[in-house]
Amino acid sequence: MKSRLILVPLVSLFIAASCGPEEPLHNPTPLTLNYPSHFPSPELPVDNPLTEEGAKLGRHLFFDPRLSGDNTQSCGSCHSQEHGFAEPTQYSTGIDGTSGSVNAMVLTNMAWQEFFFWDGRENSLEDQVQDPIVNPIEMHAQWPDVIAKFAQDPTYVELFASAFGTEDPITRSNTAKALAQYVRTLVSGNSKLDQYLKGEYLFNASEQLGFDIYNNEQGDCFHCHGLASTGYQMGAHGLLQFTNNGLDSVHTVGAGREAVTGDPADRGKFKVPSLRNVEYSYPYMHDGRFQTLSDVLDFYEMGGHPSTTLDPNMKAVGVGRNWSVAQKQGLMDFLKTFSDPTFLTDTSFTDPW
Repeated sequence: MKSRLILVPLVSLFIAASCGPEEPLHNPTPLTLNYPSHFPSPELPVDNPLTEEGAKLGRHLFFDPRLSGDNTQSCGSCHSQEHGFAEPTQYSTGIDGTSGSVNAMVLTNMAWQEFFFWDGRENSLEDQVQDPIVNPIEMHAQWPDVIAKFAQDPTYVELFASAFGTEDPITRSNTAKALAQYVRTLVSGNSKLDQYLKGEYLFNASEQLGFDIYNNEQGDCFHCHGLASTGYQMGAHGLLQFTNNGLDSVHTVGAGREAVTGDPADRGKFKVPSLRNVEYSYPYMHDGRFQTLSDVLDFYEMGGHPSTTLDPNMKAVGVGRNWSVAQKQGLMDFLKTFSDPTFLTDTSFTDPW
């Protein structure tokens, strides 16, 4: 009996000690993505829900040059808010002085996109944001070095813990998740066109003329940049978002989408870009060959160049469109209704450092 009387308290003590105080549960604040009523609901990843703490961390990371190998370039270096989070130069130059071969794409309404980069090689923002960091012609960093920099910064220790908990939160995966969360908050939806789609704005005569040409066979713009179903993005969706718009007659093997699919039928096809804030996202096309919107309209009026993978909607190849001066001005004025000045100046997206 004595041994039983001694054993029970010892077992109780062992159980109490093994339980100990429970670790507090990590409950970041859910963040509701704000977007206009005429936008569809975005499909957000279950394993990376939007939180206030995650987006805040991502905003700091986006503008931090320590993501690059020599601490000189951030994501914001090539994605300027005043240009729709694009870059006003034909090509970006990396930390080693190497120039790329494609124009930096806009980062607007990315929560509604399915493929990323001009060739669509990534299909999640979490993967997309990692590419430039290690790309040898861009930020050219190594992940262990990046993580080590952040682990030594008390600000990041706190930000990562707030976003992802206190148990080893500073990781490559969490860095990518936070960056993706911030980019998903970059929602533009207050242009004149948005107001028109909601019945809150009437086009003037020139804008209406441009709208009509844009949406009929005279312009054929709507085939790739439709407004009825994709007015929130002003770009194509699904596999149709890759097209050859007649920029060249000859393409090298592996050009464009073919580099990803290996299918020669995809040669020379590139991602159809969003036209949101197109007035400010110059230069234009995947290789930034056109500096102005006027140059772009001149190209489409000419009709483009024939090739084996040319989009069948490029019906004016070899013929031209012969738009009048008034029609071209109408198209220009209509394209400017895609501009959203409030987005381009919203201080909630600016550098927090």
